[in-house]
Amino acid sequence: MFLAVVSNKLMIMDTSINDRLKQARKALNLSQKQFAAGIFLKGSGYIGDIEIYRHEVNERIIELVSSIYGVNKAWLKTGNGKMFEGTKLDKQLNEMNIYFNQLNPHFKSYVLSQIKQLIKLQNIKDM
Repeated sequence: MFLAVVSNKLMIMDTSINDRLKQARKALNLSQKQFAAGIFLKGSGYIGDIEIYRHEVNERIIELVSSIYGVNKAWLKTGNGKMFEGTKLDKQLNEMNIYFNQLNPHFKSYVLSQIKQLIKLQNIKDM
């Protein structure tokens, strides 16, 4: 066990992969439900079960958490290194992805069309 500051809170942390997954979720300020939706899981039950050791963290979860949330795979597996990797832009893209994945398909299409319209407006202003 060790002490860590997560979201400006001093927390006692264990070094298990389950605890590191929970630590990463809390650092992202996401509920279990939001975190699960971001990695394409329905509901919060599976993440909750991981956090209370009913399920193990499998390789698929590690890959998804790393690619979607930018969590360092090595840190997640072993506790070595930094929790997050990447640049500020990567973090912004990850945040957009988190919210986008929570939308239903109709709203996803709407958001994409709005982004395309914003790019057209931006290009007109740049002329």
